[in-house]
Amino acid sequence: MATALRQPIESGVPDNKPYLHPTLAKNYGNWKYHDRPRPGVLHHVAHSGDQVWSVRAGTQRQMDVYTIRKLCDIADTFAEGHVRFTIRSNIEFMVSDPNKVAPLIEALESNGFPVGGTGNSVSMIAHTQGWLHCDIPGTDASGVVKALMDELYDEFRREEMPNRVHLSTSCCEINCGGQADIAIIVQHTKPPKINHDLVANVCERPAVVARCPVAAIRPALVNGKPSLEVDEKKCICCGACYPPCPPMQINDPEHSKLAIWVGGKNSNARGKPTFMKMVASGLPNNAPRWPEVAEVVKRILHVYKEDARSWERLADWIERIGWPRFFEKVDLPFTKYLIDDWRGSRANLNASTHIRF
Repeated sequence: MATALRQPIESGVPDNKPYLHPTLAKNYGNWKYHDRPRPGVLHHVAHSGDQVWSVRAGTQRQMDVYTIRKLCDIADTFAEGHVRFTIRSNIEFMVSDPNKVAPLIEALESNGFPVGGTGNSVSMIAHTQGWLHCDIPGTDASGVVKALMDELYDEFRREEMPNRVHLSTSCCEINCGGQADIAIIVQHTKPPKINHDLVANVCERPAVVARCPVAAIRPALVNGKPSLEVDEKKCICCGACYPPCPPMQINDPEHSKLAIWVGGKNSNARGKPTFMKMVASGLPNNAPRWPEVAEVVKRILHVYKEDARSWERLADWIERIGWPRFFEKVDLPFTKYLIDDWRGSRANLNASTHIRF
């Protein structure tokens, strides 16, 4: 009797097809066009004539089980029992009956979930894990998101920007928050302080040495115990040494700041992808509302909204008016440490996603 072979354990993203709204599954890959009847609502029309309306609502990103149950109850009562989450943790409800759209929007907004985030709006801010999960944060990225989206609530619900605006926050300088039109990133300004009594018992020293991107860390013997030392002339204060070695404490209530970067985008639409550039630094890491950060972000958005042409992304607008004019318009001080002076790159940083030979 043949022995049944053990099936391999698959990992990765599960197949979403079984969970799709039936009309989406039926017309998968066979759509005629999409439009937006109003902010927060996407209208999909298939070649078969079938139609689906997706209603997008903002969430607080980090959700408890009661909030998720409330959203599912709304889906069962006012939609057709199917939801999906976007990469920015918005939730979308799909319905095939246009008469269900208005009651669904009313139910969402009356329960505190604003409908919007489509088209030329300020979309939900993407962020890193912050204090909830990450082992390295210098601030709470999700807290900055909550504070900022409270300030930008109306811009999420409307489509009044020249183009879409993506924002992100990163709770450390390693920046897994990614590219964005406007990004808020932690800025450590002092090298780590080392608790030499704990290093030998807590840290695998070769791993810490290897983790440093600029080779600023080396083994040392301190007070007769194995430890580490930092060449402060090389250190770039990135914080990469802290996760494998918590005794190398880099977070500081006074010297860990926040910086604002602008002009990043990943798409090739109307221009090549662009890297972000730093335009404000040294902002206080002032939890829980971060008012200094919010004030700078709102100022940049206000000027961009008033001055940019239709369909200009923030990077396109800056490229048209120039950096000196940008700093003048948004009333930010310019120093030699801002924008970008990295000269080890090629002229264009291979910035296009098109393949070139």
